[in-house]
Amino acid sequence: MDDTLTPQLDSEDHIRGELGRPLELVMFGDFQCPFCLGAQSVLRRVHERLGDRLVFAFRHLPIPERHPLAPLAAEVSESAAAQGSFWEYHDALFAAQPKLSRETMLAVGRDLGLDAERMAAEIDSGAHRPRVERDLRSAEASGATGTPSFFVNGARHFGAYDASSLVEELEAGAATGR
Repeated sequence: MDDTLTPQLDSEDHIRGELGRPLELVMFGDFQCPFCLGAQSVLRRVHERLGDRLVFAFRHLPIPERHPLAPLAAEVSESAAAQGSFWEYHDALFAAQPKLSRETMLAVGRDLGLDAERMAAEIDSGAHRPRVERDLRSAEASGATGTPSFFVNGARHFGAYDASSLVEELEAGAATGR
């Protein structure tokens, strides 16, 4: 554990943007965490300011001791990803967070035109648990212990995570090669 993103981003990650862009922001998050919900508007502002220079990735860090539905939500989001709709589901699930339940998770998928029966079968079988566990191992190796945890250009971000702070750190890191 050394506060460096481990492993680095790759094609297995959920990314907005393209790998190799000069600015890289990774969030370890939990779909039931109110702070992660609050970070969504910050992330939109960061993207608006940096545009196509930014690649953003989301990795799962459900914390069941605080958020008992978070592991299930992570798995359901992976089921949505298997149907080609991770980001649409991610955004809709955060929007539905105040009324989060298994039924809500499946209804969100149905509202997006996904096969909710397939989603239910996949979460019941644990089909996507290994993908979530991959992100949990990454969180542990990277030193992410709470949510949201941010990594800017591969290094752990400490302190405020308002849009200005994140943009400033992203741009400063790019200027210094980190």
